[in-house]
Amino acid sequence: MNMPAITFSDDQAEAWDNVALALRQSGIDLDDSLLTPPKSDSTSVMAVIGKAGSGKTMLLARLYKALEEAGVDVISGDWEGRKRKDRRTLAILAPTNKAASVLRNRGVPATTIHRILYTPVYDPEYEKVAEWLAGQGERPEIEGLTDISLDRAFESYRVNKSVPAALAAAGLRGSDFITGWKRREEPLDIGFVDESSMLDEKQFEDLKEIFPTLLLFGDPAQLPPVQSSGGMVFETLPPKHVLALNRIHRQDAGNPILDLAHALADPQVDFYAFERMVEDAAKTDERVVVAQRVEADLMARSPCLVWRNATRIRLIHAFRAAFGAPPDELLAGEPLICDGIELPVKHRKKRLDLEARGLIKGAQVVYLGPGKRPGFSKLFVMGAEDPQVGVASIVKIEQEGDTEPFIPFAARMGATFLHGAAVTIHKAQGSQWDTVQVFAPDIFAASRMGRVEAGQPLWKRLTYVAITRAENQLRWVVRNRLAKPHGALRIDDLAAAPTALELTAEDQ
Repeated sequence: MNMPAITFSDDQAEAWDNVALALRQSGIDLDDSLLTPPKSDSTSVMAVIGKAGSGKTMLLARLYKALEEAGVDVISGDWEGRKRKDRRTLAILAPTNKAASVLRNRGVPATTIHRILYTPVYDPEYEKVAEWLAGQGERPEIEGLTDISLDRAFESYRVNKSVPAALAAAGLRGSDFITGWKRREEPLDIGFVDESSMLDEKQFEDLKEIFPTLLLFGDPAQLPPVQSSGGMVFETLPPKHVLALNRIHRQDAGNPILDLAHALADPQVDFYAFERMVEDAAKTDERVVVAQRVEADLMARSPCLVWRNATRIRLIHAFRAAFGAPPDELLAGEPLICDGIELPVKHRKKRLDLEARGLIKGAQVVYLGPGKRPGFSKLFVMGAEDPQVGVASIVKIEQEGDTEPFIPFAARMGATFLHGAAVTIHKAQGSQWDTVQVFAPDIFAASRMGRVEAGQPLWKRLTYVAITRAENQLRWVVRNRLAKPHGALRIDDLAAAPTALELTAEDQ
């Protein structure tokens, strides 16, 4: 192998050896970069677990590179091409677009679980273009596509290896070349699943049907999925199939956010002691800030993380008031959270279209303005590879108490959204932001309750999840105040997509 030398910790080296052994049983020899037929038809599931900073992502990236060098095809979910008998496949998955984009930003070609469960059906003419781009066919002649357009598509594919992005560079919309979506019929070989603490039992069973070899990467200190029975799927595996990593890496040394996260494991640390640690860290390192108020400017792109729903609703209304948002409409630049898709069964294809574009429950989007028809919105899907989309929308802004939610506008059916200026810590799992604001009064309230989950005080689990969402700066907000914004909401900071795909949720 031509990979540069890297020094693993003892636990990483042990995890690598165990994963390599499992892959050898599936016919992939990482030591010699050889592919052979699988030695067994049985399903193999393993998990690599560890807290933040333990090196899970680095190990995942190295395994991906080794499999790629061995000749394994990486499946992106946007187009797969013709099947080959000798082909071995790998898909790298995450539960949400935001989690997948975190991996993509680190050079790992991740996609969402949904994009692997459902595959696109291409128009036969444009399938020829996809085959040519992937080196499986001759340069095609397509009516309506000039040589210049094909050259643009080729250059785009050379850079990002995405067929939809290449076709968009040629001036096409998704509805021009994708005619629908279908449930995957043929299995793949290997699946890597990051942020597997977010998986529910149904997703886990679906993945086991597709991948004979499944490797889960997860953090046991995260919160379990809201809809689960209380645990994480990797906790159901036999102990010998769970590989634990410890945090010992030089690149994490001196990171005050990770130091605070790991301090929570000390049973002697109560809320008051932890807050003193935050204050001490803030005195010596600008990556930790004890803030007297929530910053409204930051909430437009990085939601304030809270525990209580009532706090979330109050902060959302304070955010809208600070920016002068009218009560009967949204301002361009307001953040939203997808809360699901309200479509009858007969519109199943449209549901798949929306989900394929990243509008799955929990997706973060930014409102860009009204669509071409009443009830439609132009949206920017955070973390999506093709982020700009127009869709029939139902937007709900919740009120305090038992008052019915305010709906500034709505189609009869379509994608539903809640406001996203503040979110619960549960919903923040799997996401990361450059700067994260954590509303400490809510954490204090959780500590006063004395609740314990999985042997750990609830406030510690909440705090761990919240502060590890921060990539570069943690703002520990200690007072119930909101700072005035420095300017109006904006959308010019969002990277423009090549084209905007108008997805209808109604037959009109």
